[in-house]
Amino acid sequence: MKIDRLLGITIFLLNHGRVSAKGLAERFEVSLRTIQRDIDTLCQAGIPIFSNQGRSGGYEILDSFKMERQVAGQTDYSFIITALRGLASAYDSPKVDDTLEKMISLSPHQKSNSTIFLDFGVLKEGNETNHQLKMLERAIVLKSVISFKYTNSENRLSTPTVEPIVLTYKWYAWYLLAYSLTNEDYRLYKLIRMEKIHVTNQKMSLQHEPAENLLKRYEETSGRKYMDIRLLCKAEVKVRAIEYLKGVVESQDENGDFILKLHLPKNEQLWFGTLLSLGNLVKIIEPESLKERLCDKCMDILQLYNKL
Repeated sequence: MKIDRLLGITIFLLNHGRVSAKGLAERFEVSLRTIQRDIDTLCQAGIPIFSNQGRSGGYEILDSFKMERQVAGQTDYSFIITALRGLASAYDSPKVDDTLEKMISLSPHQKSNSTIFLDFGVLKEGNETNHQLKMLERAIVLKSVISFKYTNSENRLSTPTVEPIVLTYKWYAWYLLAYSLTNEDYRLYKLIRMEKIHVTNQKMSLQHEPAENLLKRYEETSGRKYMDIRLLCKAEVKVRAIEYLKGVVESQDENGDFILKLHLPKNEQLWFGTLLSLGNLVKIIEPESLKERLCDKCMDILQLYNKL
């Protein structure tokens, strides 16, 4: 419906700033002419949209314009509250709890039942990690430079001085995306490997892009290497193998044994440990390098217990 599209355009412009007519047309799957008519309609309704000409031009809403809370319906509030409850389960923060309470109070139907519940309690890695999260969050808000001791995956110790940008949970752990003042580039630091975090009195000197853009670019340019793996798995391990290795079943025999195809980060320890735990229920078909790595690790374990 047109009214839904008009509301969608308004919210999209509020959230994304300047957007080209082509970008809006692609977003809402209509023609450029329709977008132009919609913009005229919104302007006539009193929404302060202005256009910028030139190469980086587009439509934009005045910063002073604020949407009324009535634009959000019960479904919108339900999704927002569900997401906030999920965050609250993973991160102890009075601010998150306060925001959750505010959104519940704004919801038209406060006692309505949600069809989805998110519980990220497993992300709570202990009091020390929670303390680090709060310290880093404060440094990000205050735009303070921080320093810390860091041990990378190759057991090399360094003392980076960085401008913290954003905290993110990915690959089963908390990370800090920050700009390294030493290396003059953006780096991801795993919180569990950070020690003796110090928030300095020095303020950030650089203007950084939105965190979402930086994270996406880091993913594209970080050089994180992946490998393709094929495993021959016994039928009894199917549920565990698919659940923990996140692969795709390529084929399956009549007896239930199957071939699992994986595409995983080359140096990630978590999946390798999972592979070890599956023991003789899984056999590596390829690559050869992974077979050798697994055999070497098993030999090391046997040597440790004098079983050779």
